[in-house]
Amino acid sequence: MTNTATTELVKLSAVQMAELLRSKEVSSRDLVNAELEVIDAAEPAIKAFLKVAGEAALEQADAFDNLSDAEKAELPELAGVPIAIKDMIVTKGIETTAASRILEGWVPPYDATVIEKLKAAHMPLLGKTNLDEFAQGSSTEHSAYQHTANPWDVERVPGGSGGGSAAAVSAFEAPLALGTDTGGSIRQPGALTGTVGVKPTYGGVSRFGAIAMASSLDQIGPVSRTVLDSALLQEIIGGHDKRDSTSIPQGPRPMAKAAREGMNRDLKGMRIGLVKELGGEGFQPGVEARFNEAVKKLEAMGAEVVEVSCPRFKYALGAYYIIMPSEVSSNLARYDGMRYGLRVMPPKDVAQTAANMMAYTREAGFGDEVKRRIILGTYALSAGYYDAWYGSAQKVRTLIIEDFENAFKQADVLISPTSPSTAFKFGEKMDDPLAMYMNDIATIPANLAGVPAMSIPAGLSDDGLPVGIQFIAPQQRDEVMYKPAAALEAALEDEWNGPIFKSLKTPWLDSIND
Repeated sequence: MTNTATTELVKLSAVQMAELLRSKEVSSRDLVNAELEVIDAAEPAIKAFLKVAGEAALEQADAFDNLSDAEKAELPELAGVPIAIKDMIVTKGIETTAASRILEGWVPPYDATVIEKLKAAHMPLLGKTNLDEFAQGSSTEHSAYQHTANPWDVERVPGGSGGGSAAAVSAFEAPLALGTDTGGSIRQPGALTGTVGVKPTYGGVSRFGAIAMASSLDQIGPVSRTVLDSALLQEIIGGHDKRDSTSIPQGPRPMAKAAREGMNRDLKGMRIGLVKELGGEGFQPGVEARFNEAVKKLEAMGAEVVEVSCPRFKYALGAYYIIMPSEVSSNLARYDGMRYGLRVMPPKDVAQTAANMMAYTREAGFGDEVKRRIILGTYALSAGYYDAWYGSAQKVRTLIIEDFENAFKQADVLISPTSPSTAFKFGEKMDDPLAMYMNDIATIPANLAGVPAMSIPAGLSDDGLPVGIQFIAPQQRDEVMYKPAAALEAALEDEWNGPIFKSLKTPWLDSIND
């Protein structure tokens, strides 16, 4: 392929790439080589990847290309299309660190269930993407290794914790990626980078092999540039897994079918609930403006928009920042230097005990944000405070679930802005953890309730940066949010005369053509 062909190829959606594979206009090796070329050009500025697995990806691409037509016909639609993986997901033979020094150099001996499914679908793995350490952050500034830049403005954050996956897809370094979402870590970076980010129903995608942060909140999900791409990817990675005790017995819902129906832009008979508590004060004017315009487009396609109230949502942030650190404190206790990962021995003048070795290892291996959350969680779970803090937070969680149940009696799907602001500059909120935590105010309720939610681009704010709109569906009804999301995407692309990425300046792609 020519360089020009490379830069045009990587701008295609995953579905479009799959169509070229089926027509034999390109090979899977062509796609992987094109993405690797872009990664090589973009990474000095974007830093989305912690580890690029180029040789392995090419081997996987060749394995797909060597299949017979009959064998390819049995595979999912996205077979042969490359994908990037958040470094919170275990990959056999590829270093997996969760962006933490405490796991530096750890090469897993097994694959996560979602990785097994991707390999079975013959989707080459391009590498592992950057994140906030152990997925704890809202900006990808808490990685132990590097800061990932937002492709729309490299002086700004891509959101977090999955900023690496979102930035890689936004920068055309990968057509697809996997992320993990504990309080918005797929959707919030999606909003800030102009990508589509999906948090499936809790238990709808196996968490086996996802490094645990907060087990009752974590969920693996797709990152893409189109709604249909995410639908097809979620169908591949979804389904029951006996190795995950929280896995839902039912198989994936018909999400691709719903997305394709939505592309017809007919929403007659659908009731969409505008969540009163997720907007207004504290939301950037440009964010509100694009959201309100999107709501009008949904109405123009026949949807009935009604305001719904979820009064307990105002307690969601407080409840989340008790439940999540408590589970972090428990889950991260295993990183003690005894079994795997980093081990730091005490100085010679300090007693050479196991307890001291653990203390020195954890001091050296964990970053400030991880330590902050471990301390908060340990306090919340301590004797005398468990009922007052953790127990009370779980009661609030039940009330938030009730709010969702009541809202879904009035509407088929709920909507809100995804993030209260567009991407902020590096360092802008690092000294104010509470201000950083507020970035997840609109995404956290869905995690507490275990309901599916997704963010899609709603346009650009007055500052020229992407804005996201969030769709939330009832539990185990993920397909319900795909139809209006795809309809809005189609309507907006008509207005923009193409996808939002037409407005993205890409000097790294220009350098390939030079």
